[in-house]
Amino acid sequence: MINSNSSFLPSDGCLSASNRGFLYGDGVFETLKVVNNKILFLEEHYFRLMASMRILRMQIPNNFTLEFIEEQILSTVANNNCAASARIRFTVYRNDGGFYLPETRTISYIIQVAPLLSKLYVFSDANYEVDLYKDFFIAKQLLSTIKTTNKIINITGSIFAQENDLQNCLLLNNEKNVVEALNGNLFMLLGGKLITPPIEDGCLNGIIRKQVLALAKKIEGLEVVEESISPFDLQKADELFITNVIIGIQPITQYRKKTFTTSLTNELLKKLNELI
Repeated sequence: MINSNSSFLPSDGCLSASNRGFLYGDGVFETLKVVNNKILFLEEHYFRLMASMRILRMQIPNNFTLEFIEEQILSTVANNNCAASARIRFTVYRNDGGFYLPETRTISYIIQVAPLLSKLYVFSDANYEVDLYKDFFIAKQLLSTIKTTNKIINITGSIFAQENDLQNCLLLNNEKNVVEALNGNLFMLLGGKLITPPIEDGCLNGIIRKQVLALAKKIEGLEVVEESISPFDLQKADELFITNVIIGIQPITQYRKKTFTTSLTNELLKKLNELI
């Protein structure tokens, strides 16, 4: 069952053919994780959602408080009997009407829930190979930093990865710098420096990105910076890893002919699990 504007409905047949999220990608979403009936990093998700709606000039309802969002998510989790560990997608879309110019700025929302097998983030030592996806590029702009319902680059990149037996791809911006992975932010360990692309390069303003930056800055002897990464830097890196709220931290083991260690990745994942 899904939550559609506080009503529980079957997952199919709840949207009209004139839905603006479907027709124009006129929507934003948050992917959240629930553990033991608690929403991880709820405040960070909430403020990013509010910022995203403002960027798209959506009319934010007066009742869209943090407490309301929490109540709606947890009631949906309870309705689907997966309070132990669950993946949540909270999608907000502008209401029907108009063409490119909407007739209204009011919104509706849908909450979808899927159970997860593990409560804690699990370290994976399986082979995880990536390469660059160069068919399309991410623009260095504010829209690239939020989660809109237009994710066609991520979709075509995922198909490219499947066709080439890759586990993921790294995306480039229009200045040919490495921005992020298909499904999360990118970090690179180079000597004693941990680097992640700055928001200004067009990467997602990730929730776990923020947590990892804070955790890494507490590690003695490790310099943590936000600066652009070129494709040539990848060949010199000691470690590469991807972050998002569902997997936590995913180590990359291979980029082309280069293989990577995972010691810092493992250490940071343990620290991340301590937060939850």
